[in-house]
Amino acid sequence: MSDKNEATKNARPLAPLVPGADEAGHPLVELTHVEKHFGDLHVLKDINLSVDKGEVLVVVGPSGSGKSTMCRTINRLETIDSGVIRIDGKPLPQEGKELAQLRAEVGMVFQSFNLFANKTILQNVTLAPIKVRHMDKKEAEDLAMDLLARVGVASQAQKMPSQLSGGQQQRVAIARALAMRPKVMLFDEPTSALDPEMVNEVLDVMVELAHEGMTMICVTHEMGFARKAADRIVFMADGQILESGTPDEFFDNPKTDRAKDFLSKILTH
Repeated sequence: MSDKNEATKNARPLAPLVPGADEAGHPLVELTHVEKHFGDLHVLKDINLSVDKGEVLVVVGPSGSGKSTMCRTINRLETIDSGVIRIDGKPLPQEGKELAQLRAEVGMVFQSFNLFANKTILQNVTLAPIKVRHMDKKEAEDLAMDLLARVGVASQAQKMPSQLSGGQQQRVAIARALAMRPKVMLFDEPTSALDPEMVNEVLDVMVELAHEGMTMICVTHEMGFARKAADRIVFMADGQILESGTPDEFFDNPKTDRAKDFLSKILTH
């Protein structure tokens, strides 16, 4: 049975992936006057950005514009020089147990799949819920199998990562992040390391998540996905946010010359 058929066959309503509605009235993710240097290189310049619960934000821009760095500051994989980042109203902790707890709230999917090569697919997905959330092993395995079914790879649960295609491994990585029941999912160019024919199988899972109401921040070069799934598109260049608007506004009526130039290069082929 193909992965696609498996996903359809096993699809069934689960407990919602998205934590209960937050009535606090603040953005779920908020970056205020964020600055970041790598040595002499000024990679993030006065970044101000807020993302509401349930919003799908897609970040686009030329290579080297600071998109991935900004994404990685949101769960403190990169430190910032100044400014404030808040998740669900709380400033990002510096280190220690509070930071570990926060990282459990913020799922992340990278370019490379980062699966544990010496553990089965099922073990990869259950590890963090058991260790960090102190979930019962049986409960964690049931949750993992539900999530693997949801992304169409339940039949691969006992295999090792090396036995799966890149697209399958990336879908496992998404399931692994979802197993922590995060408040927000960060995607840092999740399809850029994949062969072209595997890109859509990962994007399909992301579109489905967006439809379910998951709060998502996606750094991607996939403009079709951006147009289809985004509530809002942020365009970055040279470490700055130059534009922010709906997909229609950005693609049909870009405001800055930098965005017009970017779009003319990527949409003509």
